[in-house]
Amino acid sequence: MPDRVTLTWRAAACAAAMLWGGGAHAESDPASAARAAAAQLEAATLQMEAAQGARDRVRAMTGTVQAFEAGLTAMRDGLRRAAIREAQLARQLQAREAEIAQLLGVLQTIGSAPPPVLMLHPSGALGTARSGMMLAEVTPGLNARADALRRDLTEVQTLRLLQQNAAGRLERGLAGVQQARAELSQAIAERTDLPKRFTEDPVRTAILISSTETLDGFASGLSEIAGDAIAPTGADIEPLRGALPLPVQGVVLRRAGEPDAAGITREGLVLATRPRALVTAPAAATIRYLGPLLDLGNVMILEPGADTLFVLSGLDQVFGEAGQVIPAGTPVGLMGGSDPEIGAILSLSGDGGGTGRSETLYIEVREGGNPVDPETWFRTDKDG
Repeated sequence: MPDRVTLTWRAAACAAAMLWGGGAHAESDPASAARAAAAQLEAATLQMEAAQGARDRVRAMTGTVQAFEAGLTAMRDGLRRAAIREAQLARQLQAREAEIAQLLGVLQTIGSAPPPVLMLHPSGALGTARSGMMLAEVTPGLNARADALRRDLTEVQTLRLLQQNAAGRLERGLAGVQQARAELSQAIAERTDLPKRFTEDPVRTAILISSTETLDGFASGLSEIAGDAIAPTGADIEPLRGALPLPVQGVVLRRAGEPDAAGITREGLVLATRPRALVTAPAAATIRYLGPLLDLGNVMILEPGADTLFVLSGLDQVFGEAGQVIPAGTPVGLMGGSDPEIGAILSLSGDGGGTGRSETLYIEVREGGNPVDPETWFRTDKDG
């Protein structure tokens, strides 16, 4: 029978799943999107409380960090859309000031005049009858315009209230994700249950780093960093070709072979990510190397199968040890940068263009010692 921790974790996960599944309505309603994002952050908080007592804390805290990341991303997007919608309504109401004033004047006149005086006409009974018919035809239109105005004003009030209350939710969400990252790092450091294919020789590793000038040269010499022979891997990931998830939440900035602003092309994929985003192993793999390398920042080199390497570079922190065999979805590092201040998130919520994806992760895939297009392995949005 599941324990309380498991049940709480499942409940939080179900809540997040329902929120994601309810995106169709949120897409058409900025207020609903902002509310759903706030609920996602609350679900992530519940998930963290459950994860702290889970048997597999690494797996549990990984899901918690990802839940917070998804909730914060949705909250930023929801606030941006709410601000855009509020500005749109404000412009519409400002442009219709004269019409609104006229409408309010007519409604006020109708509402304050006594019925007998309002319905009487100087020409007598026939004129009174005609004026009554005209009033009966005009009144529904006036009521419809009044209802539309009331809905717009109510929506503006709702959107402003949502944005005013967002600061507290964002503060709790940012504090939650920071705590979850710290607990995840601690859980990884304490982990002792991962098998190892080899033990790294630090002297050989230092010699290899100092003697190579390119990623190609370093990758070719990876077998030299082990203190003893590296056992061959029997893993077959060919069935996963083209179906692997990207190792981090982000968007494709440049594809293999696309030049950057300086006209330089690279053989891998460049993803734009948010600061401190969690990077995970896209498949079960052996950690062949982790740490600083050349001018690539911190690098994680994974071997998911024989003669196949996934190279991830540009990380700020890397997790694990060389030689460890890790399951798919295992955290391997964090991106650099720092979480934005709450004021910055709120002030940029209506700009429409600032995504906040200021960090970049470079992904290179090598087969048989040669680079190949990463999109032959990873699922990406080719229309994006």
